[in-house]
Amino acid sequence: MLELQQVAVAYSGHTVVKDISLSLAQGQIGCLVGPSGCGKTTLLRAIAGFEGVAHGSISLQRQQVSTPSQQLAPEQRQVGMVFQDFALFPHLTVADNIAFGLGTLNKADKLSKVRQLLQLVGLPDLGQRYIHQLSGGQQQRVALARALAPQPKVLLLDEPFSSLDTELREGLAREIRQILQQLHITAVLVTHDQNEAFAMADMIGVMQHGRIQQWATPYELYHKPANRFVADFIGRGVLLPGTVLEAQQVQTNLGTFTQRYASDVQAGDKVDVLIRPDDIVHDDNSGITAQVVEKAFRGSHILYQLKLQTGEQVQCLALSHHNHAVGEHIGIRLDLDHLVLFSRLT
Repeated sequence: MLELQQVAVAYSGHTVVKDISLSLAQGQIGCLVGPSGCGKTTLLRAIAGFEGVAHGSISLQRQQVSTPSQQLAPEQRQVGMVFQDFALFPHLTVADNIAFGLGTLNKADKLSKVRQLLQLVGLPDLGQRYIHQLSGGQQQRVALARALAPQPKVLLLDEPFSSLDTELREGLAREIRQILQQLHITAVLVTHDQNEAFAMADMIGVMQHGRIQQWATPYELYHKPANRFVADFIGRGVLLPGTVLEAQQVQTNLGTFTQRYASDVQAGDKVDVLIRPDDIVHDDNSGITAQVVEKAFRGSHILYQLKLQTGEQVQCLALSHHNHAVGEHIGIRLDLDHLVLFSRLT
């Protein structure tokens, strides 16, 4: 449904997006994450047709819509857009906002379509209200319904949850994912919040300095990051020093572990091992102990910051009935399905 091949976007001769290639099938949801200024919103605007491409091509349903020599106008692409500030009309009712993009339909068909969309987004009785009478989450649903009204091939969402509080954001992200799956609509979400990305996306692209560092499933990004930047940006974790031994083993201050997957490291190499909070298990019977430096209560779990006897610090996500005080020493062990290694920076 959507394919980008070696896309570059430039402003006044300055390239801000470089060599981007990705694809999404019909019904797939993709997400672009990364720090501010990495180019993710620029790339979204290029897909929408608001920005031209300096190199490469963008295709919808195998039809090129952007190349350096030709560009299909945004209104001809059948692409819907949900903006960061929702961009709703305050002087129109909810129903009239949704109907705004249905100019070619007669009155009866418009009314029927609006009713369907209000039902779809969970606002069946709010059609006659005005925007200022709605909560932030309700306004987001109206913006989604308006973008879906013309039946776009692809839906683009530019930080659509940034103005909402944290609890509402993840729940709404899951709701919108269900709606898009129900309609088999391909979508691209831009966000800086990886929890939103995990809640919505089938594929995630982590961007830095205008390039995609890794395009993969949420699971692969978390457990098999392509480089240090992705490992640091996605999820919590620390890099623990280690040394590669014979027989694909790695020695660390938390023990010696087997590297079962292909790697370009050799015996004797100094490496850094990625350790996530869920890789460390609280175990009072373990011979390895660590001191609690900080703790953060998370309801069902407590996130502990722990100091090893050798001075390194790691994090442990433990069930909250394991409640230990700052300064206390607790037993821990490492439970790794596979090792993520990076050559030690000199």
